[in-house]
Amino acid sequence: MIKKVLTIVAIILVLLIGVFTYLRSATKKHSPSASAFYHENGYVIDVNYCRPFKKGRVIFGPQQTGALQEYGKYWRAGANEATVFTTQHDLMVNGSLLPAGKYALYAIPDENNWTIAFNHEHDRWGAISPDESNDALRVTVPADNTANTQEQFIISFEQHATGVNMILHWDNTKVIVPLLKK
Repeated sequence: MIKKVLTIVAIILVLLIGVFTYLRSATKKHSPSASAFYHENGYVIDVNYCRPFKKGRVIFGPQQTGALQEYGKYWRAGANEATVFTTQHDLMVNGSLLPAGKYALYAIPDENNWTIAFNHEHDRWGAISPDESNDALRVTVPADNTANTQEQFIISFEQHATGVNMILHWDNTKVIVPLLKK
């Protein structure tokens, strides 16, 4: 009898794992995985995220516009699982210290400024807001809402004279997050 129960439990577990794996891969078709790397001048920064498409939707805006990402609400800076930001060095992020480590990267978009949050809970799935008390760092940066339209969300890096900028760009909104090695 116990052998039958264990067999049934094993079959159910295999089926659940299969369904979960299928659902996870199916969602990635619409928002494929991507990575942004910056490994120069002593910096080692990696960002792993998923890239959703605009598809004719309003992306950022007030609730009444039907925006995909409403102003003032946590956004995982991508799609599917949390966007993961890893640095092997302490960084100054817009003037504030971020210790070396692995973080979930979140944004709280607003019309003129975005709050960028680095949260210790980096292994999350879905759009559920994280526990804000686990934010290692929050900084506010200006938002440029006049940028060229970017159909698919992208995170990139751009070197400048004193450090590197992390750039988040989707639709006509571009946000630059200044990073300096501590």
